[in-house]
Amino acid sequence: MYGNLTECCPSLIRARSLVRGALVVLSISFALGVPVANSAERSGESVVAEVCAACHKQGKNGAPVIGDKNAWAKRRELGLSSLTQHALDGVRNMPAHGGSAGLSSADLERAIIYMVNQSGGNWIEPINKETPQVARTGEQVVKAKCGDCHLTGRDGAPKIGDRDAWIGRVSKGLEKVIASGIHGRGAMPARGGMADLSDAEMRSAVIYMFTESTAPKGK
Repeated sequence: MYGNLTECCPSLIRARSLVRGALVVLSISFALGVPVANSAERSGESVVAEVCAACHKQGKNGAPVIGDKNAWAKRRELGLSSLTQHALDGVRNMPAHGGSAGLSSADLERAIIYMVNQSGGNWIEPINKETPQVARTGEQVVKAKCGDCHLTGRDGAPKIGDRDAWIGRVSKGLEKVIASGIHGRGAMPARGGMADLSDAEMRSAVIYMFTESTAPKGK
């Protein structure tokens, strides 16, 4: 009876083949001791506790210790993308994926952001990778983060509304101003401290602040 059913239902045959394939992959993974990646994203804190803390808690093999602001300040200047790539590829004494093959790039990003923030940083965790990201407007970015310094001129940041300050900077090239925001300059960290800020969003934020500072005032 079941033989006749599968013969007349190709979909059942395909389903059975998929199940067999999945079982084969799992069997090989367990046999080789390769962890199977978990599709659910873990928090940065949990990844650090499970994997990264083995070296970063005590500074084993030269790893920057979590909480060491000076050591992590140098790493923050590199930006999230570079730090994540180092973790994926391995750098110096740290093996690829931090020695845990099951860690995804998203897991590593969250772990890095957690360690940075525990060490004097103020990075914002990226949006869930499974959720399509909608670009934020320049005004939204400025209100979320840039305004912390640019509304008051803190740490030498050109104040929003200071026409001369913004014209002076942009006269040297808009792209240079945007690049400074992306890579960091002076007291301003890379991407203004928003690790998940895209290049396009940084451009929008700079243009918004420039426009707000130089546009003719209405009567």
